[in-house]
Amino acid sequence: MQSMLSRAAQNATTSAIRDLLEHAQRPGMISLAGGLPDPDRFPIDQLAAASERLLRTRGRDVLQYGLTAGNAALRAHIVETTPAADTIDQVVVTTGSQQAQHLIAQVLLDPGDPVIVGDPEYLGALQAFRSREVRLLPAAVDREGIDVDAIEAMIEAGERPKLVYTVPHFHNPSGTTLSNRRRERLLELAARHGFMVVFDDPYRELGEVGSRPAEAAGHPMAVELRSVSKVLAPGLRVGWMIAPRWLCAAVERAKQSADLHTSSLSQAITLGALQSGWYGDHLDDIRAANVAKRYALCHALRDVLGTRLAFDEPAGGMFVWARFTDGTDTTSLLESALGRGVAFVPGAAFAVHSDLRTHLRLSWSTADVASLREAVVRLVG
Repeated sequence: MQSMLSRAAQNATTSAIRDLLEHAQRPGMISLAGGLPDPDRFPIDQLAAASERLLRTRGRDVLQYGLTAGNAALRAHIVETTPAADTIDQVVVTTGSQQAQHLIAQVLLDPGDPVIVGDPEYLGALQAFRSREVRLLPAAVDREGIDVDAIEAMIEAGERPKLVYTVPHFHNPSGTTLSNRRRERLLELAARHGFMVVFDDPYRELGEVGSRPAEAAGHPMAVELRSVSKVLAPGLRVGWMIAPRWLCAAVERAKQSADLHTSSLSQAITLGALQSGWYGDHLDDIRAANVAKRYALCHALRDVLGTRLAFDEPAGGMFVWARFTDGTDTTSLLESALGRGVAFVPGAAFAVHSDLRTHLRLSWSTADVASLREAVVRLVG
């Protein structure tokens, strides 16, 4: 009955990362694969207290249907704390930022439209765009983020992109951060040539302890995607997009047919957390743990593999992007590594056009410090 599926459904591919999660749950497995936050850092007591308080005092509201665009109080808080938005009609709350990517692709893109993405690029975004049967145009990602010179060269060669997508802070998978110079040039190109830029920013809070990236002002050709999945709890499934009003209105209409609205209870819990007195300390705790784990993984990689593995240590986020200098094929390596009790994501999963067979993405987020070194030892047997 496969023939009954739509063309898009027949062409859809599964996520290599989601498939690896089953392996990661095997007893004794150390997972460096998924970009999951550390469950030991979930603020369970605070969220439990907030949930009970909300249910007992506002149960009739937080268990009811809500506005498709999202809780007005949460959207107002986002406007107050984010210069990119002037009014709440520039904010749509989504069921995680992944839904925002899917809805943006749905309302902006037609089959065959040119879309510029990084190479390598976040697999979830590639899936969302490929579901629309667009034409993906790859631009390299280096230490300053996506290569804006390459984007300009494509335009000068006659390409007319409908959209450019990038992860600006601690890019997934490369770990790099888009420089301010490149961001400004990218937006200048967008204004001149009439394409949208989607800044997907779930890792922005995961830098050094005490650091927070400066918030950029809004731009008529820019979309900002945010999420609490990496800093609060992914099970809440709360994200949001900040965008021009016309695009928010279109996304709101599309969301109505997808899920009506994001969980009212989750939105209320999220708002309470963001406004709480404990949230700042919670972020610092996550950042401190990230620094220790990142150092442990990078130190182990240098100590165990030496010059066999080339990588730059990122300044934050969740991932190390590395390349075997001896030509090791990481897709083949994965099969033997799983047998030794360690999981990672081969670089080919993130490829748009480049040959990334010798690359791999390693996440330090869910393993403890001692396990990270053991994982590196297991990696190469």
